[in-house]
Amino acid sequence: MQRRQFTSGVFFTGFVVVDPIRAAGFNEGDAALGVRSALERGANAAVDLLGRSDGFLGNPKVRIPLPGFLNDAAKLLKATGGQKKVDELVTAMNRAAEAAVPQARTLLVNTAKSMSVDDAVKIVRGGDTSVTDFFARKTRAPLGEQFLPIVTKATQKVALADKYNAVAGRAAKLGLLKGDDANIERYVTGKSLDGLFLMIGEEERKIRKDPVATGSAILRKVFGG
Repeated sequence: MQRRQFTSGVFFTGFVVVDPIRAAGFNEGDAALGVRSALERGANAAVDLLGRSDGFLGNPKVRIPLPGFLNDAAKLLKATGGQKKVDELVTAMNRAAEAAVPQARTLLVNTAKSMSVDDAVKIVRGGDTSVTDFFARKTRAPLGEQFLPIVTKATQKVALADKYNAVAGRAAKLGLLKGDDANIERYVTGKSLDGLFLMIGEEERKIRKDPVATGSAILRKVFGG
């Protein structure tokens, strides 16, 4: 199935500058409705997928590992009989992400609903991840603030978390880890957001690839052929 590609604000036909929205046969109001619908659909799908048991832990695309050299060190720890503790920590990290993600739904949906027509037009004229990029730009910082206390509460239940921060702090001073990776709570929060936006991006690509399959007339009109 063909679909419309909007890769720039305008394109040229001979000497005439053509707006892709008008060329596609719908107006800016349609664009706004379509993009808001795509945003809400992507947000809800991602939250439903990740904000449940094994949403992170059971999904290799978003499963949160120990960062950098600590992951290598964990392999050594496993070889010396510490596998259970390492597994408990990794499980706790992913469970923390699963607990935090549902908190994103309200902010994501409200962000979609409050989108301006100008923002929607830019998204329609943008690339294949312009919806996801908009979400990340508007919500990543406030979502990080919402996620952090939830992640902190979950990781504090695991004794190895304090040892992680102690070891990671020393590693950061040696340049072996970057800033946020040296703190388990901030590391998991960042990875939770990465996973969330990754899944929103996958949903966006599905919509753009086959808008008819969404069953939504406005998505079919804006993103379909």
